[in-house]
Amino acid sequence: MNTHQREITQWKLRTRLLELGRRTLVMGVVNVTPDSFSDGGRYFDPGAAVERCLQCLDEGADLLDLGAESTRPGSQAGGAAGTAFAPEVCAEEEQARLLPVLDGILRVRPDAVLSVDTYKAETARAACRAGAEIVNDVSGLQWDTEMASVCAEAACGVVLMHTRGRPEEWRGQSPLASGELISTVIAGLQQSLSQATAAGVKTEAIVLDPGYGFGKRFEENFTLLAHQREMLALGHPLLAGLSRKSFLGRALSPLYGGLAAPVEAREAASLAAMVAAILHGASLMRVHEVKAAVEAARIADAVLNGYRYDYPSVP
Repeated sequence: MNTHQREITQWKLRTRLLELGRRTLVMGVVNVTPDSFSDGGRYFDPGAAVERCLQCLDEGADLLDLGAESTRPGSQAGGAAGTAFAPEVCAEEEQARLLPVLDGILRVRPDAVLSVDTYKAETARAACRAGAEIVNDVSGLQWDTEMASVCAEAACGVVLMHTRGRPEEWRGQSPLASGELISTVIAGLQQSLSQATAAGVKTEAIVLDPGYGFGKRFEENFTLLAHQREMLALGHPLLAGLSRKSFLGRALSPLYGGLAAPVEAREAASLAAMVAAILHGASLMRVHEVKAAVEAARIADAVLNGYRYDYPSVP
């Protein structure tokens, strides 16, 4: 197979299979939180969240990712209650935000493929019982020791993301050299994979996410993107979430008087980064603006498809 092509695989979800690799799948993000960095709490109301989810599906989203706790830099996401890293949102509150939205979507679109963005085993279990097909754990199973067994029991699709440290630690982390960065991410993903399979999660249920912005310093994210294809050596499809990330805003700062571009001004940069991720092996993209992402993904896929043909040399 040409090294530019993605392997075509079947992602085993809770009740169905999802083909990956033939074309890029777009995962629409909806945050059911009052403090999301990306939308400022616009979809905290369950009715507004359901309406936005249905809009994403109408715009071409292949699946949806619902989150009910912000993991923005500086937050106290991660850990268990009673520890130094007690979460800002307990499992009960997270479920109270999330489950009505899940129910509302599935009432209207029973075939919708829904993912829940959570690192809490209790929430993952409740969401799968309510109809979620995928658990997207930003901690890669590191913040809740029960998560791997819950995912195995639910037989759901699993996204294992690499995170270096916890959100409240990110701003003070020391930089990593290029080689050290890539080896750190690969080692972290390998650890998550080992935990998942040891608990009984099927290998065909697992997708990996390099974790852009999660414990990586601004410039490190571009290094990670340039080397993203190396993660394919782990034997699993890749999901990439670059949409509206702060490192994109910072890269645009010369155009904004030396200040990072505001969130609402990062859409073009998000699309550029998304296309780069697709050309570097990602099969799924996690995005906020679905319609533009679907269109950009079609062009990136056309470029990948172009590698399949041998054109005669020009004399």
